[in-house]
Amino acid sequence: MQVLRAVCVFFVIVLVGCTDRSYSPTVPGALQLGTAKTIFAATNRDPLPDGTFGSDRTEGFSLLELTVSIPPNRQPGSLEFGYQDPDPATEFTMAGRRKFESEAAFSSRLNQELAKFPPQERDVTVFVHGFNSTQAETAFRAAQLTHDINVPGATVIYSWPSKGKALGYAYDADSVLFARDGLEMLLRKLRSPGTGRVVVVAHSMGGLLTMEALRQIEIKSPGWTARNLGGVVLMSPDLDVDVFKSQMQRFAEVPQPFAIFVSQKDNILTLSQRLRGLNGRARLGNLNNIEEISDLPVEVIDTTAFADEADSQHFVAASSPALLALLKGARQTAQTFERDQDRLRRILPGQIVIRDSAIEIALEGPPSNNR
Repeated sequence: MQVLRAVCVFFVIVLVGCTDRSYSPTVPGALQLGTAKTIFAATNRDPLPDGTFGSDRTEGFSLLELTVSIPPNRQPGSLEFGYQDPDPATEFTMAGRRKFESEAAFSSRLNQELAKFPPQERDVTVFVHGFNSTQAETAFRAAQLTHDINVPGATVIYSWPSKGKALGYAYDADSVLFARDGLEMLLRKLRSPGTGRVVVVAHSMGGLLTMEALRQIEIKSPGWTARNLGGVVLMSPDLDVDVFKSQMQRFAEVPQPFAIFVSQKDNILTLSQRLRGLNGRARLGNLNNIEEISDLPVEVIDTTAFADEADSQHFVAASSPALLALLKGARQTAQTFERDQDRLRRILPGQIVIRDSAIEIALEGPPSNNR
């Protein structure tokens, strides 16, 4: 039965992949209906003649400002977009694109955006996308997530060259290794006067990229990540547990908080296990035994109870309306990322298990409709 489910998931992914996702037009008029969300971007995708970015790799990276129009009257967690023919009334739409000609211009505009917030809220959230994602989709997801949780400060996406195709898994895995240097450069540049804390949020295969980049930073500059990052959040990381433990050994000090959102109902990670022939051995994102990482100073947030009502079982934290309400309503998200290691446990109710350094919080799911 589990094999059958994995096969079904695979064919659903392939069918979705038949949609032409390569182009999302810029529609400035979308802002007459939608809410504007500014998303900054650093990308080492290849620039295309139409001003968008494709899936091929290029040295260095381009710096951009993207304006996303968030449709009105939508449910938190929902993310609908129409690719070549978007409807701004119901779908996320790209309303503006601007390419910066210099790093100085990018930094100046980023600081201008941060200045809209009180000094204690001038944080930068860096979103690192996962497998099978286009640049427009990454911007839409980052806009949706930070908007729904009301994240203060500025949002920057690191758009690495994913093929953006269901059958591009091997290409994307190689692109992760290609993209490590670019993410390191971005994080070092963001940690500058005028910015508050820098929080890295990575999804799926982006978790592997993030850990590889942070590992190489630590090899060059021991202790840099703990001194300069205000938190690391891995959401549904498609990452081998042994590899993760090996990466963590390079940290002189682990940045705090270090949160890992997991779900035992993650259908994509189940498929990832089977494609690797792992015979049930969990990926980090569907870890079911905290003992495996008990010696690490991390917080494991188990979102399994919210998976059934989420739009995406591979991204429960971003697509479950109930969980988004919990994250938003417990306290302001900026407070979540303070360097108080106990704060995350206090604001996320659920069963708490402590194993040496690791802490697991099994979140209580939303009430059943038939109760």
